[in-house]
Amino acid sequence: MGSVEESMTKSERNYDDKPYGIRFVEFIERKSLSYKTHQFIVLIVTFLSYTCYHATRKTTSIVKSVLDPESSDTSLQSLPWERTSTGLIASKLSYWILGSGWAPFNGSNGTVLLGDIDLAFLGMYAIGMYFSGQLGDRLNLRIFLTVGMVGTGIFTALFGAGYWLNIHIFYYFLVVQMIAGLFQSTGWPSVVAVVGNWFGKSKRGLIMGIWNAHTSVGNITGSLIASAMLQYGWGWSFAVPAMIIAFIGMVVFLFLPVSPESVGADKQEDELQSPKKAGEAVTEPLLNSKKVAHDRPVGFIEAWKIPGVAAFALCLFFAKLVAYTFLYWLPFYISHTEIDGKYYSSETAGNLSTLFDVGGVVGGILAGHISDRLDARAITAASFMYLAIPALFLYRCYGYVSLTVNIMLMLITGLFVNGPYALITTAVSADLGTHGSLKGNSRALATVTAIIDGTGSVGAAIGPLLTGYISAVSWSAVFTMLMVSALIAGLLLTKLVMAEVAAKIEEARLRRDTLSGSPVESIEV
Repeated sequence: MGSVEESMTKSERNYDDKPYGIRFVEFIERKSLSYKTHQFIVLIVTFLSYTCYHATRKTTSIVKSVLDPESSDTSLQSLPWERTSTGLIASKLSYWILGSGWAPFNGSNGTVLLGDIDLAFLGMYAIGMYFSGQLGDRLNLRIFLTVGMVGTGIFTALFGAGYWLNIHIFYYFLVVQMIAGLFQSTGWPSVVAVVGNWFGKSKRGLIMGIWNAHTSVGNITGSLIASAMLQYGWGWSFAVPAMIIAFIGMVVFLFLPVSPESVGADKQEDELQSPKKAGEAVTEPLLNSKKVAHDRPVGFIEAWKIPGVAAFALCLFFAKLVAYTFLYWLPFYISHTEIDGKYYSSETAGNLSTLFDVGGVVGGILAGHISDRLDARAITAASFMYLAIPALFLYRCYGYVSLTVNIMLMLITGLFVNGPYALITTAVSADLGTHGSLKGNSRALATVTAIIDGTGSVGAAIGPLLTGYISAVSWSAVFTMLMVSALIAGLLLTKLVMAEVAAKIEEARLRRDTLSGSPVESIEV
């Protein structure tokens, strides 16, 4: 009798946790949704969710050229390292294309103020990330993510409201961006933890590489929307993405199943009812749902001690410094750089900058696939970071030659810069969040993800800030900073790379000994 009551209590709890949208779909279908259907919903909803986060994050970079249309002669230099600028004519041409700007950003220190705005946003994002990971392992992720998305929409819209309310107070924009950064920090730990609850380890790098395309898709979408809205006034470049993320936030509330046990989904039962293809393997979820209720959330310091977390977190610090400098300053750089003797408008520059993210989509998928095939996350991430160095150099040196050359080099740079960034924030975070040292504890994924991406976000805040100051002197110095950062990111993984190489050599030796029939000695690692 007790077991029946316990079963009923469990069923009632599952129904109470089930999102209203899924309840409605099951009512219409008159049957429970399958495990695979839930997985499909998770992939789509989390993809849309983080696409919106990045779309709202991207708008600032598009509007920069409208807020601060004039720049110093040095920032208009188009040829690398030592070329003289086009002087007064170029400055007047840029002014004619971009407009008169918006106080207080259209003054002589406009780029510095815009850099401070980026720092305010990304600094609070990084701080919030550490707390969001802890909260995400303790709260209902569906509610947590919904609040974050709606809050992001409200404060993104408030930034744009400065256009209609004719606000020219710097601290208004600063405070709004700081609060927006806190709400934005709820996104990444939440979506990674939810996906981790539903998907197995098989081909994790490739699957998450494809899924992580939401970062670049969001950047592209945000760029296109913000660029298209500029003709109606820069406030609309913030208002439209704000409305979209708030709407998708409600979709998350209605349809996102946080974990299998929250909706009563049983993978084993589902597989018994549906035939499997010959040779199809059953993969376990990243997080063992049966243990969720008994697991103790992992502490912040304890999570840092997981092997590999510190190395990848510090690597991501420099990788995101490079990636976010492009995210926030590439449209501005393009609109203020002479390409084949021409200067492009803010709208055109915003559209062109999306090609960096197109390369990023390819890079994320490629890095995930290669790391799966080699079973070597560190080797893959470090190799991409080293290859990003010549890509950055070539883009700065030869991006001015023609639009075609600029586009090709931009795609290549995006591929190598965003590849390791995507790999570390997804597959690597999932690997480490389910590390063997946790002894099966499933309540660590959001915390580990937050530590790695939070540390990366500190670099993401510093990169755009430094660019605001350095670009006023020389864009060549900015690219030097980016190349040095990419080098350091690769070097930080040296110990892990050596360990993976040693493991590959040992694996090859054991395979060779097995084939030759020689006795194999047991080696303790």
